[in-house]
Amino acid sequence: MKYDVIIGLEIHAEIKTKSKMFCSCDNNSDDKAPNTAVCPICLGHPGTLPVPNKRAIELVILAGLATHCTINRVSKFDRKNYFYPDLPKGYQISQYDLPLCYEGYLEIGDDKVLITRIHLEEDTGKSTHPKGSDHTLLDFNRAGTPLLEMVTEPVIKSAEEAKLFGQKFQQILRYLDISNADMEKGEMRCEANVSVQEEGKWEYKDNLILPIGDHKLNPKVEVKNINSFRSLEKAIKFEIERQTKALEDGEKILAETRGWDDSKNVTKSQRVKETAADYRYFPEPDIPPLNISDDMIADIEAEMGEMPKEKTARFVEQYGLKEDLAEVITSDKHLANWTEEVISEIGAVVLSEGDSYERQDKKLAAIAVNWITSELLKHLKTDHRDINDLHISPAEFAKLVCLIYEGKINSTAGQTILNNMYVKGGDPIDILSELGLEQVDDKEALTEVIRTVIENNPNQAAEYKGGKLPLIQFFVGKVMAETKGKANPEVVRELLEKLLIE
Repeated sequence: MKYDVIIGLEIHAEIKTKSKMFCSCDNNSDDKAPNTAVCPICLGHPGTLPVPNKRAIELVILAGLATHCTINRVSKFDRKNYFYPDLPKGYQISQYDLPLCYEGYLEIGDDKVLITRIHLEEDTGKSTHPKGSDHTLLDFNRAGTPLLEMVTEPVIKSAEEAKLFGQKFQQILRYLDISNADMEKGEMRCEANVSVQEEGKWEYKDNLILPIGDHKLNPKVEVKNINSFRSLEKAIKFEIERQTKALEDGEKILAETRGWDDSKNVTKSQRVKETAADYRYFPEPDIPPLNISDDMIADIEAEMGEMPKEKTARFVEQYGLKEDLAEVITSDKHLANWTEEVISEIGAVVLSEGDSYERQDKKLAAIAVNWITSELLKHLKTDHRDINDLHISPAEFAKLVCLIYEGKINSTAGQTILNNMYVKGGDPIDILSELGLEQVDDKEALTEVIRTVIENNPNQAAEYKGGKLPLIQFFVGKVMAETKGKANPEVVRELLEKLLIE
């Protein structure tokens, strides 16, 4: 029997506001002692009244506009009733039938992944379970944090597509400075709804998965506790395999919530899946409906600026970059801005030496981007840092690019200088002078070195003369070693081609 996979995602992201969702408490509780960024409102004390955070509302609308959503002109908050020890009120202020944003989409390759809704709610507190103890500790610093929730339609076809969607949504949140969306810190959390259905026995109609004829659909399973995109992909793949095997073995699929165990790479049953009726939604009586005007939407839309897709296209057109490199650079807004500053500074460096930046800008931009993607990002990735942590200014990096472009240093010397700049900063021209890494172009001096190398490797020289031409790279390496990497490899190769056949 053949099966179809149906996947929907729910993504929560903590919103970057100064204060919490319904009170004036500091929304940044990093490095704060437990239960110190709290007040009677976020602790759910009787008689307290919530006041909505206007900026949080604006940022959720901004996310909706960036994902092609329709914005509800009238929206409201609702009470979602359920019990968790770290939910002090016994209910969560959320949104249900009138979310701020609805019916949007994101393009993933050739597909449009439809977005059901993007709404605003408050986060819960945090439960911790000290190892070896028989009790649970509650920290309410996170309680009341503004939380964006995005729900897709069940139209995602594979674990790979789900991963790409999550990454693209995270990129949008970061580009617009809506959320840091750091999954390791819990600032963005993913949940996947996965079901496996018999091929040809279902259809997608009116935003619903419907059975064909009298066929009974298999229930969906929600997978929680996913804290990385790699885990999201693995969890979905595991659940597809688990459900498929269960169906083939004649077992019944339960509508349940399962948790992802990252250490064992399995999902584990947690509880029977709730339905909307279980939450007993009703309008939040302490907060009046929100009226969203056209002027408000226009003001919010003006904040959007250039989005990743448009920025990538511009980098390709303006700087002559290959699309894959442009996508790497524009994947992070701060990296893209830093790169543009480098390219701008390159113009100043070259013009100061009497060259024409206008004639050479695309070639210089390509050199800069190649070194950023192949060398600089490698350092940052190894150290788990981003471009904001870098101690190299765009002007300093521009000088390094110009040294490479003008042939004053070779690739090996460039890497050495960059390593020094990365560790302790500094001007690349000063580092070049201190380390004595100037490239050797003197043909007369290099000829002497090359003759000595040929004399010391007579067998290889004979094989080269006999037609084994790839051996020239062997000799280039020997010469570079003799010159401690200072020789110009193009000049070395040119001389070797002449001297090896004498």
